[in-house]
Amino acid sequence: MEQNREKIRAQGLGLAAISYDSTAVLKAFADREHIGFELLSDPDSAVIRGYGILNESVEKSSPFFGIPHPGTYVLNERGVVVAKYFEDDYRVRDTAASILLRRFGLASPAHQTVAAKHLQLSLSGGDIPARPGHRISLAIDVQLPQRMHVYSPGVSGYIPISLKVDSTPAFQADPIVFPPAKMMRLEAIHETVPVYERQFRLLQTITLGGAQQVEPLLDANRDLTIKGELRYQACDDRECFVPETLRLQWTVHVLPFDRTRAPEPLRRKL
Repeated sequence: MEQNREKIRAQGLGLAAISYDSTAVLKAFADREHIGFELLSDPDSAVIRGYGILNESVEKSSPFFGIPHPGTYVLNERGVVVAKYFEDDYRVRDTAASILLRRFGLASPAHQTVAAKHLQLSLSGGDIPARPGHRISLAIDVQLPQRMHVYSPGVSGYIPISLKVDSTPAFQADPIVFPPAKMMRLEAIHETVPVYERQFRLLQTITLGGAQQVEPLLDANRDLTIKGELRYQACDDRECFVPETLRLQWTVHVLPFDRTRAPEPLRRKL
């Protein structure tokens, strides 16, 4: 959240985090991690209960009772929840960069362009450091010349554009998100087919595994390489060209867990 604080505010959004920790614990954490947005203390978990996100699997006798299921809400200017990002597994959560990309279309500056016939590709996403269990969204921005198109999924008799991410134990991939297609009439062959023209974006969200799955696949810089394959067939108003398959890759820097505890006098007691 801190790394994306200015991008979040540029969308006209405020930013605050709520936890059951005391103000003293939150101040110690904010000072250590250089947090520049509001950390709000809900020591009796009243707000947490009000939102219905109290983690009731924690024993009431535990000093950790009162914690919420972690997640993110997006509220409008009237305080109405317009989106939420929660997972069943408390160890999994969306990064702020992923939410900005999926909800607001706010991709980071393209860090890689890919040479291709008949179209231009740029890759973005995954460039903000993540931790095991984080959900990361990767983007492929495609630009086609005028009078050129590629086929969308669902087309019959033609090769649709597709993305296949190489499987590894380090992450699980969601189904790719395709934009709505345009129906095009091909008068020469009397067919109407779903296509993409000009500019469009494909989104691929992945969920990093736990530390045991991710750590063995990191390089010496703690970078994880995510590879995939994009296949498409481009056509203009006169002909369809030979299908092309492109190898793509993103690099994600994976941080170790921060296991620093609050100072002993500030910790919750039984």
